[in-house]
Amino acid sequence: MPIRRFGGHRSLVSHAPKLSYGYTKMNVSRSGYRVFSANSSPACTELAKKITERLGVELGKSVVYQESNKETRVDVKESVRGQDIFIIQTIPRDVNTAIMELLVMAYALKTSCAKNIIGVIPYFPYSKQCKMRKRGSIVCKLLASMLAKAGLTHIITMDLHQKEIQGFFSFPVDNLRASPFLIQYIQEEIPDYRNAIIVAKSPSAAKRAQSYAERLRLGLAVMHGEAHQLESNMADGWHSPPSSRTTTGHTGLELPCKSTRPHAAVVLSSCLFSVMMAKEKPPITVVGDVGGRIAIIVDDIIDDVEDFVATAEILKERGAYKIYVMATHGLLSADAPRLIEESAIDEVVVTNTVPHEVQKLQCPKIKTVDVSMILAEAIRRIHNGESMAYLFRNIAVDD
Repeated sequence: MPIRRFGGHRSLVSHAPKLSYGYTKMNVSRSGYRVFSANSSPACTELAKKITERLGVELGKSVVYQESNKETRVDVKESVRGQDIFIIQTIPRDVNTAIMELLVMAYALKTSCAKNIIGVIPYFPYSKQCKMRKRGSIVCKLLASMLAKAGLTHIITMDLHQKEIQGFFSFPVDNLRASPFLIQYIQEEIPDYRNAIIVAKSPSAAKRAQSYAERLRLGLAVMHGEAHQLESNMADGWHSPPSSRTTTGHTGLELPCKSTRPHAAVVLSSCLFSVMMAKEKPPITVVGDVGGRIAIIVDDIIDDVEDFVATAEILKERGAYKIYVMATHGLLSADAPRLIEESAIDEVVVTNTVPHEVQKLQCPKIKTVDVSMILAEAIRRIHNGESMAYLFRNIAVDD
């Protein structure tokens, strides 16, 4: 196949056709692969079309739809025997339907004798449910097992919520990063970004924020504390032990005691309870100086925006004169656009890993950065058996 050269690529931002991050040429040297979209809705196929345009190939012919009883049906309209198949699945609001579409299509391709089936899932669903909490379950591990059983042999994703999620899979996972594109947006689209400071809205996001700050050579601030406690936590032992005990029976914390006194264990138990500290966090504060600065809050996912709005208000009170929010995945659920529009946030910048065109119409503060370039390059390299190290250059360990 001849080399195809793309001169001017499409803009990462709709109004600024100048962000590239170096991926300006797609050299597809071998044949024998197809790219399919696992969803037929226009909003979800937009990213797939951008990727195939950069690769210089046509989107595979298939039909994905739901029967009248809401069952998912997939019809593949061309031969895939012995080929590498890439399934692009962006996750719309109906997450469970999108997962079922991906599973059914993967199994249909498996039974059609595809050589390799690679899932391109920019935002991996259920990634927040990757740890055991209370009496729940690790749903992310369940989803990984389902994808393997359906026939997937490889996954390309972007900015997993926790990097340890890769260990849930029995096949290779390439966890790409969107930070180079977001950093380039900061450098080229934010005036006077040298007067900015990177903000982590919680200590758990400090490593990601530190990675941005080091590459941009900016200062770092961290939000610490908690604004309020959830009722579910209050009812399920967040503030254990209770302040007073009214029961006179078994305390549940008896230790072996050699004393001959009949109630020695109960007395010891009560003493231990009085020494234990309740699980409380201090009021929310800012560690770092944001006065007279541009505050840039970075995170991997922006979904329910209440925490971001509260952080922006505190940063405004501390003297920040402009506030940006940078995130890879813009889920923007519920009434997030309205809350952003009414908040102190000046701009929210997300990538197109998740469709959010409706939210952009509701809130002009939302801007989009295109990451189809790095996804297309990853597809090309995997198919040609090339190293993926180039895509991770200048990427920090904690990013």
